Amino acid sequence: MSMPADHLNAEADAAAARTAPVRHHARPRRDWLRAGWVMTASGWSANQFSALLGAYRGELGLSTAATTGLFAVYVVGLIPGLLLGSPAADRLGRRRVALGALALSAVATCTLMAGSTAVWLLWPGRFLTGLGAGVLLTAGSVWIKELSSPPHDTAAAPGVAARRSGLFLSAGFATGGLAASFLAQWAPYPMVTAYVPHLVLSAVAAATAFGSPETTGAAPAAQVPAPDMGPVRARFRALVVPVAPWVFAAPTLAFATLPGLVDGGLDGWQTVYAGVATAVTPGSGLLVQPLARRLAARHRLATAVAGMSAVAVGLLVAAFAAAHTDPAVALAAAALIGAGYGLCVTYGLTEVALLAPPGGLARLTSRFWVLAYLGFFAPYGFTLLSGPFDPAAILLAAAGLAVVTGIGVTLAGSRAAE
Repeated sequence: MSMPADHLNAEADAAAARTAPVRHHARPRRDWLRAGWVMTASGWSANQFSALLGAYRGELGLSTAATTGLFAVYVVGLIPGLLLGSPAADRLGRRRVALGALALSAVATCTLMAGSTAVWLLWPGRFLTGLGAGVLLTAGSVWIKELSSPPHDTAAAPGVAARRSGLFLSAGFATGGLAASFLAQWAPYPMVTAYVPHLVLSAVAAATAFGSPETTGAAPAAQVPAPDMGPVRARFRALVVPVAPWVFAAPTLAFATLPGLVDGGLDGWQTVYAGVATAVTPGSGLLVQPLARRLAARHRLATAVAGMSAVAVGLLVAAFAAAHTDPAVALAAAALIGAGYGLCVTYGLTEVALLAPPGGLARLTSRFWVLAYLGFFAPYGFTLLSGPFDPAAILLAAAGLAVVTGIGVTLAGSRAAE
């Protein structure tokens, strides 16, 4: 569930456009379009499991703690993937690493399919899913960015690369869980057939992207001196670190935890309902992006305040839904939380782009994503707390923490502006 902001590559794209040779009457190439489908396959793999948490409890008898633990294991694989993906792509090439990560993602899906008969395989399957997604998120994003720059695409406008990566990735996030839930609800052998679309999509994406050219520069990244991150650390800690974990903490509560709290009256429809929740949350984050970009361009701090406010209100509505077991209200909460996610991720990436020293954008962006994906542990933490505490009370407490975070970032931003 990640969607880079448009402006992240605007300066680099503009510089490349100024130095590229002019080609009159040339038809723009679409290599980025072919490469983009690997990002959709990655987003699909990340969210197809989310909609099946209830099905695993019902079909395989797994406990709530086990299913949410499996959900969190994804992050254990994803973080090293995020940290290793960019250096690997610099050394070995964007296309080779991206296609290799796509193959790893397909292997992970096959492992999850085998988990229907050997439950222990679900754990390495989820770990490999996260590892493949992390590598592909970094290598694939850079590949598409470079394919969207001259001379690969002479018609690309400045900053369009981030939008292309984000749209492809978000499409996978929003549709993977929904499709998996429909198959798990009605298809035979649900814990196997629910994963088949991802294998088909991966094969099509690999065949489509294989013809896109390699874009790795002549000078490997290892020869470039590491940027000095010291001057930006204090501002990064004050303005980015508090918001980053909320980017995925709140959405995962919305589509991984909340459906199980409100679907008691949906006899036979729990899996489909969970799939709808996995689509509504990132879908609303996608819809709010035009507003988020305009707001971030004018008032960055206001973007953070709006995002944390939407998250706080969404969690309050979620607490009401949990207390009254109301699935319709829970979907409204998911939409609000998804909007907050969209605003928060745009704010975080905007701030990172402005803070990063020359040559340090990729490194600082990776740190942001690592902090953001730590939020995937939120459902597991919720499960641990739900023993001694009422679920609605936990959601209320989370809403209070979101408010405190928004106030803290506002005060820190005001002090930094002085």
